Amino acid sequence: MTLPESSATRPVPPGPSHGGAPLDSSENVLARLSVDLDTRLHFGQGEIILTDQRLMAQSPGHDGWRQWPLSASLRLLHHDHAGVGHLQLTDASQQLAVWHFTLAHDPAALQLLAAFERAQGALVGEQPAAVPPGGALGLATPDREETAAPPEPSPSTWALLRVWRFAHPYRWPLAVGFGLTLASTAATLVPPYLTMPLMDKVLIPFQNGHPIDVRLVALLLAGLLGSSLLAWALGWAKTYILALVSERIGADLRTATYEHLLRLSLEYFSGRRTGDLMSRIGSETDRINVFLSLHLLDFATDVLMMLMTAAILFSINPLLALVTLVPLPVIGWMIHVVRDRLRTGFEKIDRVWSEVTNVLADTIPGIRVVKAFAQAAREAGRFRDANRRNLAVNDRLNRLWSLFSPTVTLLTEVGLLVVWACGIWLVSRHQVTVGVLTAFIAYIGRFYTRLDSMSRIVSVTQKAASGARRIFEILDHVSSVPESRNPKSLTHVQGRIELRDVALRYGNRSVIRGLNLSIAPGEMVGLVGHSGAGKSTLVNLICRFYDVSQGAILVDGIDVRDMRVAEYRRNIGLVLQEPFLFFGTVAENIAYGKPGATRDEIIAAARAAHAHEFILRLPQGYDSLVGERGQGLSGGERQRVSIARALLIDPRILILDEATASVDTETEREIQKALDNLVRGRTTIAIAHRLSTLRKANRLVVLDKGDKVEEGTHSGLLARRGAYWRLYQAQARQEQAERDARQTAEAGDTDGEGTHP
Repeated sequence: MTLPESSATRPVPPGPSHGGAPLDSSENVLARLSVDLDTRLHFGQGEIILTDQRLMAQSPGHDGWRQWPLSASLRLLHHDHAGVGHLQLTDASQQLAVWHFTLAHDPAALQLLAAFERAQGALVGEQPAAVPPGGALGLATPDREETAAPPEPSPSTWALLRVWRFAHPYRWPLAVGFGLTLASTAATLVPPYLTMPLMDKVLIPFQNGHPIDVRLVALLLAGLLGSSLLAWALGWAKTYILALVSERIGADLRTATYEHLLRLSLEYFSGRRTGDLMSRIGSETDRINVFLSLHLLDFATDVLMMLMTAAILFSINPLLALVTLVPLPVIGWMIHVVRDRLRTGFEKIDRVWSEVTNVLADTIPGIRVVKAFAQAAREAGRFRDANRRNLAVNDRLNRLWSLFSPTVTLLTEVGLLVVWACGIWLVSRHQVTVGVLTAFIAYIGRFYTRLDSMSRIVSVTQKAASGARRIFEILDHVSSVPESRNPKSLTHVQGRIELRDVALRYGNRSVIRGLNLSIAPGEMVGLVGHSGAGKSTLVNLICRFYDVSQGAILVDGIDVRDMRVAEYRRNIGLVLQEPFLFFGTVAENIAYGKPGATRDEIIAAARAAHAHEFILRLPQGYDSLVGERGQGLSGGERQRVSIARALLIDPRILILDEATASVDTETEREIQKALDNLVRGRTTIAIAHRLSTLRKANRLVVLDKGDKVEEGTHSGLLARRGAYWRLYQAQARQEQAERDARQTAEAGDTDGEGTHP
């Protein structure tokens, strides 16, 4: 099949640029895409080729080609965010492949997607879609909605098998624990077997007038006691070993999840709630740990007990053993039906419980705002509503479970009754002895008890599977700030920064467009502009919290994407508008970026930040505890501690993001003295709310809607009477109005005082 040629669908002839793809002579290439990120978002080279017959791909890091014939069930989904694009190939039931690429390749990806949709339309007899304004890519409408994000995978009990990755290092202790489980289960099956000779050779003959064989009785009772003691010892050993192992698996799972979370980019956290992430790392890993340490052990014991019991029953009497298994098909069918409902139910419970923890995570850190605006009743109402939804979901699930569990118990009781009836009939026909029936009933009791226990494992298994899926949702997420395969090391950083045609898009919305800027070592550059102009976004790109969609950012001539992320950021000092302090001492907060700093180094940094004096006035000086988020200090004090923290690591590149925006004039002067010490000799990029604070900058860059509109010195830009001049005049008028309002208020207060006796 060959598509009709047009300006949008004209085939691209195959050639050397197709990387040696195994193309047939009858195929026409419709589109191709180079992908430069692998599944872990490390840089690599791969290619996707669309022909009129199939889709072919060679993923980064793989030599072979994969192919999928075109069919109506294939879907190609496109999604991009924070510098990384994604293409996902699916059919009606599953995901077939996923590819990642930097947004420099996004236009080609959109062209591939458009060609794929036209090819799919041709399969079902549709006419090719009209070419949108602006060409085949529709670039004339950059703000259109992006395509749907990839669907979430459906929950599955198989997610628990992925925990083996964390259990593998403990495989030998697990093997020992399994062996002990097998031995202890076998030991618990000895007592019922010994009841047969005790009944048939001791008690029943005694009722018939024969004397009791004391030696045989002593031997049998010793066997019963010995098997019980052995079962106890083996049970203790297996429980202790497997509990130790499961605790370590749970600890490794928590640690791996948290460490992976710290490696993810800011883009991931922007769409997540703190309470939900805390719930996953805390309660979900605990749930998995309890399943591994208790329920999985019980389940293994139950399975072994049932298999061994069944083998013993068939060896004693095959007919009675078959009667024993009558309820099993019904119970198995019930477990199959209930399992899916429980799984979806526990998924809903997890989501609703996250809402409860999210309310707590919102209100407790923000309790001052809640009280200041008298919103305690409103937040209590939010919590009640979330708690009520949690209760409703649990009630629905409990109605199902409350019916299932007693029904299994009823079936096991009926099965036991059938065994009694069949056994009595066989005894009456002298086909089995009373001792055999007694032992059989003892084994049957254990068999059905374990069967009932196994039915209950359905609930805890689905809970653990739900938790495992939520944990692996974090572990499967790859950072949108990839590490280079062959990173270049930074040595003797000078601090020269160069931005070449830098662009950034969120979805299809352009935030930064084609920006060029060169900053010399030791130079201070101020970024100014209205809110939303792209100042903070540009700083985030330089810090590499996000990657550029197009262009490059170079430090000392090296692309920041070719450096190790952590090594690069250790050369950057960041002072934010709202400084974040951790719960701990003042000294610990100053030394956060350099944990091994000596007390003399900490004090020297605090002196340079003009923080030493107020720290000494604290009850324990540098060892004084500050509250969570630094609530024990004023805004200016927190800011000076954060400046000391930046000074201590001695960065070559300094970022000041509205460092004096939320303090009063007197505090601003103190902070400005500290900043003067901080910026000396360092490449500095400063964003300031008050334009007057940027007079010492070597250059000012004026941004507007992601574009650089002006560049120059403070006086030069004022003389130009352009965008910066308008910003400066507007701010001057605002500050004058605020001064006039204060003077009017003060005059009113003075007059009011004079009218009173």
